[in-house]
Amino acid sequence: MHAVAPGTTSDLIPSGDRRRWAVLAILSASLLLIAMDTTILNVAFPSLVSDLQPTAVEQLWIIDIYALALSGLLVTAGALGDRWGRKRVLLLGFAIFAGASLIAVFAVSPWQVIAARALLGAGGAAIMPATLSILRSVFTDARERAFAYAVWAAVLGGGMALGPVIGGLLVERQGWHSAFLLNVPVAVAVIVVGGRMLPESYEPREGRWDWWGVVQSMAGMFALVGGIKQLGKGGPGSPVAWGLLAVAAVVLTIFVRRQARLEQPLLQVRLFTSRPFSIAASTIFLGMIAMGAALFLITQWFQYGQGYSPITAGVRLLPAPLGLIVTSLVTPTLMHRLPIRHVLGAGLVLMAAGLALPWVMERSGTLGYPAVAVSLGVIGAGVGVATTAASVTLMASAPARDVSGAAAVDETSYELGAAMGVAVLGSLATALYRANLPELPVAGEPAAHVRDSIGEAAHVAGELGGPAGTALLRDVSAAFTSGMTPTFLISAILPLAAAVLAWAMVPRDLRPTENPH
Repeated sequence: MHAVAPGTTSDLIPSGDRRRWAVLAILSASLLLIAMDTTILNVAFPSLVSDLQPTAVEQLWIIDIYALALSGLLVTAGALGDRWGRKRVLLLGFAIFAGASLIAVFAVSPWQVIAARALLGAGGAAIMPATLSILRSVFTDARERAFAYAVWAAVLGGGMALGPVIGGLLVERQGWHSAFLLNVPVAVAVIVVGGRMLPESYEPREGRWDWWGVVQSMAGMFALVGGIKQLGKGGPGSPVAWGLLAVAAVVLTIFVRRQARLEQPLLQVRLFTSRPFSIAASTIFLGMIAMGAALFLITQWFQYGQGYSPITAGVRLLPAPLGLIVTSLVTPTLMHRLPIRHVLGAGLVLMAAGLALPWVMERSGTLGYPAVAVSLGVIGAGVGVATTAASVTLMASAPARDVSGAAAVDETSYELGAAMGVAVLGSLATALYRANLPELPVAGEPAAHVRDSIGEAAHVAGELGGPAGTALLRDVSAAFTSGMTPTFLISAILPLAAAVLAWAMVPRDLRPTENPH
C-alpha cells in the first residue's frame, strides 16, 4: 500500500475535532475566489477596453500577466510555505490579493491594471499551494483527506465556470471595476476568520534559502507560459514563441539538474521518480489541455456562432461545472471501493467520450445546444472523476516534507494544461476554420480580419450589415463549427492516452484513501 503521514504542524487540530470542517470551508472560500478570478476578466474585458483605451500590447499584458505571475511563482510560494508556515503564506497571499484588487478598482490607466493583475497572480500563487498543504495536515484520516481534496477540486472547477456568470452580472450593473471589487470583502473575511481558525503547518529545513533556484524557476516558467501563449496568438510559425520555449527548455533543464543535486532543494524533483505521482501529474496536465481547449472553443461558438451574450454563454456552460462538482464529490467513495487505476481510467474515458460527441452529432446533422449541453456535462463528469482521483493520488504519493512542492506541481499541471490547450488546439481549430471558409464577399483588410478569427469575422459582418452581413456571419459560423468539432475529436486522444498510462503504470495495490498500517 502507498500512503504517507501528514506533515509537521505547530497547532495540529485533533482528527475528531469538528473544526477541521470549518477549515475546509475557509479554504474552499479561498480557492473559489482564486478560481473565479482566472475567468471573470473574460466578461469585464470589453468594458475595461472601452473605458481605459489600452493599446494592443497593453491588452495582451492585461490578459497574460496574471497567468505568468501565477505560474512563475507557484514553486517558490510552495517552498516558502514549508519554511515560513503555510498559514502565514496563505494570509499574506490574501493581503496581496486584496491590495491588488483595490489598485485595479481605482485604476485610471492600463498599466495600473497590468500591475494589479501581476500582484493578483502573485497572491494567487501564495494561496493555491497553501490550501492543499493545509488540508493535508488537518485531515489526517486518508479517507477524509480524499473527500477534502474532492471538495477542493469541485470548488476549483465550479469557480472557474461561475466567474463569467457572476462577472457578467456585476459588470452589466456596476461596470468593470466591480469584477475586482468583489475580491476585497472576501479576502478580508478570509484573513480575519482564517487568522483565528486555520492551524499553522510547516516543515523546518536547515540550510540557506535557494535564491538561484527561485530565479531559475521563475525565469523558466515565465518563458514557458509566455511561449505557450505566444504560440496561441502567433501560430506555429511564430519565432518569438519558439524562442521563448527554447529559453524555457534550457533554463528549466538547468533548474531540474541543480535541484536534483541539492540537499534542501526548492522543489524535490525526485518526486517524479514515483510512478503514481508522475502519472497523476500527467493525467491532470493532459486532461486540462483538452478541457481548456473545449471551454475556449465552446465559448467562442456560443458568443460568435450562436450570438449569445457573455452572460447567456456563461450560463449555457454550466453543465460542465455541474457535472464536475457532482462527480468530484462521489469520486472518493469510488476510490475507496475500486482500484485507483480503474477510477482514473474510467474518468478519462468518460471525458474522451464527451469530447467526441460534438463531432458525432455534427456528422448526423443534429448539433445544437442540447447536444452541446450533454457533451459539456459528460466532459465535466469525466474531468471531475479524473482530476479528483489524480490530485488525491499525487498528494498521497508525496512524502510529508515535500507536500508543498507536490501541491505546486498539482497547480502547475492545471495551469500549463489549460494554457497549452488554448494555444495548441486553439491554433488547430483556427487553421481548420480558415480551411473551411467559402469565397468571401469582402476583400483586402476586411477579408484578412475574417480569416484571422471568428471574433474578427463577426465584427466585419456587423460593419457590413444587411443580408450580406447576415450571410457572412452564417458562413463563418459554419466554418468555425467545421473546425471546432474535429479539434474536439483530436483532443479526445489526450485523455485516452492518459487512461492507457493509468491502466498500464499505476500499481494495482495503490490505495490513497486508506490509512497506513
